[in-house]
Amino acid sequence: MSEMITADLVDLDLSADTKEAAARALAERMVAQGRVTDLDGFLADVAAREAQMPTGLDGGIGIPHCRSEYVTEPSLAFGRSAEGVDFGAPDGPADLIFLIAAPAGADDAHLTILSALARQLMNAEFTSALRSVGDAESAAALIRGDETPAAATSEDSAAAPTAASAGAAAGSTDTAGEGERPFRIVAVTSCPTGIAHTYMAAEALENAGRDAGVELVVEPQGSAGFTRLDPAVIAAADAVIFAHDVPVREKERFAGKPTVDVGVKAGINRPAELITEVRGKAERGEVSGGSAPTPVERGGEPGEGYGTMLRKWLMSGVSYMVPFVAAGGLLIALGFAIGGYEIKSAPSVMQHFVWTQTDSWAALMFQIGAVAFGFLVPVLAGYIAYGMADRPGLVPGFVGGMIASTINAGFLGGLAAGLIAGGVVLAIQKVKIPKAVRGIMPVVVIPLISTAVVGFLMFVVIGKPIASAQKGMTDWLNGLSGSNAILLGALLGLMMCFDLGGPVNKVAYTFATAGIAVSNPSDSAMKIMAAVMAAGMVPPLAMALATTVRGKLFTETERENGKAAWVLGASFISEGAIPFAAADPLRVIPSSMVGGAITGALSMAFGATLRAPHGGIFVVPLIGSPFLYLIAIAVGMCVTAGLVVVLKGARKSAAGTTAPGAPEDISAPAADAKQPVAA
Repeated sequence: MSEMITADLVDLDLSADTKEAAARALAERMVAQGRVTDLDGFLADVAAREAQMPTGLDGGIGIPHCRSEYVTEPSLAFGRSAEGVDFGAPDGPADLIFLIAAPAGADDAHLTILSALARQLMNAEFTSALRSVGDAESAAALIRGDETPAAATSEDSAAAPTAASAGAAAGSTDTAGEGERPFRIVAVTSCPTGIAHTYMAAEALENAGRDAGVELVVEPQGSAGFTRLDPAVIAAADAVIFAHDVPVREKERFAGKPTVDVGVKAGINRPAELITEVRGKAERGEVSGGSAPTPVERGGEPGEGYGTMLRKWLMSGVSYMVPFVAAGGLLIALGFAIGGYEIKSAPSVMQHFVWTQTDSWAALMFQIGAVAFGFLVPVLAGYIAYGMADRPGLVPGFVGGMIASTINAGFLGGLAAGLIAGGVVLAIQKVKIPKAVRGIMPVVVIPLISTAVVGFLMFVVIGKPIASAQKGMTDWLNGLSGSNAILLGALLGLMMCFDLGGPVNKVAYTFATAGIAVSNPSDSAMKIMAAVMAAGMVPPLAMALATTVRGKLFTETERENGKAAWVLGASFISEGAIPFAAADPLRVIPSSMVGGAITGALSMAFGATLRAPHGGIFVVPLIGSPFLYLIAIAVGMCVTAGLVVVLKGARKSAAGTTAPGAPEDISAPAADAKQPVAA
C-alpha cells in the first residue's frame, strides 16, 4: 500500500464540519499530489456514491469512496476529526475518515489492497492505534501495514472466500474428533463499488461467527473479482446470509437453503443478529426457492470470453421468457382440453361470457394464454439486452422484440433485436458525455437514441431477411416425417440430458417452445414439444429408480435425493438429477443422454403431441397418444437407470480389487471415498 498513502495524504487535525467539506479537504491533498486531475469532477463522483448509501459506519468511521475517471492511481487519504463529521452512521459522527479513490479501470491488485484496508477497519486495535497516533508519518505507516497491530487481518484474505478454515467447512464433519458438528453458514457480501463495505461486512460476519461458535465462510464479491466458494462448502452449509446492495452473482448456487437477505450495512452493523435469524430459519425449515446450477455451468468461468458472455446474455432472455411460456402454454392447452380446438375461433370474452358455460371458461383461458404468449418475443429480446447492458437495455430490447413480433420475425428476430439493443446501449455508454447532460442520459438520451437505432435496423435493414429465415425454419419443421423426425427427436433428447437445465438443455427447450408459441401450432411442432418434455423427465426419474433398486451403490444423501427425484422428474424438472451428475458426471451424464435420446426418438416415432410447454405427467390428458408417450418415458428411464447401475457397479468392483496405494477413481463422489465399499 506504499504507493497509495503517504504522510502528505494524512490530516490529523481535520477541521471540516460536514461530510462534503471533509471529502473536499482530503481530495485537495490528492490533487496536490497529482493523484486526482479534476477536483470538482471527482467530488461529484464521491457525492454520487454517497447518494446511493451513506458511508458512515458504527464505531466512528467514515469511508467516502468511489471509482472515478479523474483518479490517476489508486489513492487513500486519511483525516482525523476532533469534533466528528456526520456520515450517516446510526451511532453518530465519524472521527476517523478515509477517502478511497480508485481509477475507473483500477487493476485487481490495487483494489485488493484497498479491500484489505476495509477489513482492517473492523479491527479494534487498528482503529484505536489510529486515534492515538501522534504524527502523519506514523499514521501513514500504520495504514500501509508497516506498523500493523498484531491482531489486524492479513491482506491476503481480501481476495478469496474466507473463514477460520474454509477447508474444514468443506471436508471436516467433526473437528473435535467426536460430538455434534457446528452449525455451518455460507455468506456473500457486495456493495455498489465493491471496495469497502463488501470486505468490512465479510470481516464482521466472520468475527460474529467465531463468537457464536459457528463455521462461517464468506464470499466477498468485490471490484477485484471474486473467488467462488467450493461447491462442497455450499452443499455442506446449513444456511446462507446475503449482505449486499447489488445483485448476488450466480445466486442460484445457494438455492434451497434457509436464507437471510439484507443490505450490506446490516452485515457490518448487526452480524450477530443475522446469524441468530438464519439459525432460527433453519430450525423452522424455511428455505429459499430457485434452482441449482448445472455441472456444465459450474465448470465455466463467466466473463472469460465472448462465447461465455453470449451464452449468459441469451440465457438471461430465455430464463425470463420461460414463465410466460409455461403460463401461456398451459392456459391455452387447458382451453383446448375443455372447449376443443375450435375454441380459438370463439369471440372475445369481453363481448360474450356466460358463467355457467364451460365453453366460456375455455375461451377465457385460451385468450389469457394467447395474451401471455404475445409477450414471449419482447421479453426474450428485452432481457437479452438487460443481460448485456443492465436496465438501459430494457427499452430498446422490448421495442425491438415487439417489432420482431409485428413483422413475423419470431424468435430469431427476438434474438437479433436483443443483441442489437444491448450492443447499441453499450456503445452509447462508452461515449464521453459533458457533466451537464449526465443526469438525463439514462432517462432520455439512451432510451431515445437506442430505441430509434434498433427500430430502424429491425424495420428497414434486417427485419425482412430474418422473417424469411423464420418462415423457412417453420416450413422445414412442418415437413418433417419418418426417419428425419425420429433423428430429430433423438438429437433433442441428447441435448435435454446433456447439462440438465443448462445452456444446451435450454436451447432444445426454447426450440420446442418456439414452435408452439402461436395460436395454431403445427402437428410437427407439437410432436417436438412432446419429445423434449419426455426426454427432460428421464434423468431424475432414472436416478430415482436406480437409488431404489440398487441403493447400496449410492450414498445416504443420494438415496434421500432419489426420493425427491421421483416428484421432480414427474414434474419435468430435469435439475432433479443434478446432485447425482455433480457427484459422478462421467457415469450419470452419458447414461442420461442415452436414455433421453431413446425417449425422444420413441416419442417422435409414436407420433405423440403436446400443446403445453410444461407440466410433466400432470398434463398427460393434453397429450396425443398418452399411453405410448408414457411407454417412451419408461423405456428411457429404465435404460438410463440400468446403465448407471452397471457403471457404478463396475466402479465398485474395481475399487474393491485395487491394490494398496493405487490411485482412486477421481470421478467418484467424495462421500464414497470415506465409506466401506458396498457389498
